[in-house]
Order: sequence, then structure tokens, then C-alpha cells
Amino acid sequence: MRDIPPISEAEYEVMKIVWKYEPISTPEVVEKVMEIIDWKPNTIQTMLARLVKKKVLKTEKDGRVFVYTSLVQQSEYVEQKSKLFLKQFFNGALNSMVLNFIENDQLSREDLAELREILSERDKKKGGE
Repeated sequence: MRDIPPISEAEYEVMKIVWKYEPISTPEVVEKVMEIIDWKPNTIQTMLARLVKKKVLKTEKDGRVFVYTSLVQQSEYVEQKSKLFLKQFFNGALNSMVLNFIENDQLSREDLAELREILSERDKKKGGE
């Protein structure tokens, strides 16, 4: 897994829009972000510029507008953030994190049932190899 530059929470909100609608122009990004967050257009354009500078987004000029596409896949970013979170709070141990959620009643019966189902399906797939 390659190293992905740090993305702030605000930049991540912009990235979610780009990932969902790419390729997407500056006016479209501004419009879609403003539907969910009360930010000024200049703020959103600043976020886009930062993301281009960090090489997370690529931009191309199309007539009079810039069009953005991601250079980092959402799945890559989530995987890296998940691993960093595990390392920072649970010494990299997934079982410690799950145990923490179970012991602190953070998982509902439905969550536990879903987790059992996921593990059961995973066992079936591994057994079939």
C-alpha cells in the first residue's frame, strides 16, 4: 500500500463528493458540497487546490472550468486510515478493537449477528479454497 498524504476532515468532505461524481468540475463540486455543508465557494475551491497540491486530485482544464479526478481511490484511503487508527489506539490489533466495542456495549445484537454472519461467510470461503 502506497503512502497517501494526510487529508483533513474538511478535505475529506470534498473528496467524498469527487469520489462519488468524478470526473467533476469546480462548479459541480461547489454546488454539491454546499448542499450538505454551509461553506463559501472560496473555501471549497481552497480545499480543491490543497488536494491537487497534495497529489490526491488531478485537474484538467475543460474550456473555462477545471475538472477533477482522484489520484487516490476511496478504498485505499479508508484502508490506510483504518490501519493508522488500529495502530494508534489498539496497537494494531483488530481483536482488541472489537473486544473494546463488545465490552463497552457499543455493538447491538444486530451488529453482533451481522459480525457472526460475516465471519461465517468468510470461513465458508476459506474452507472452499
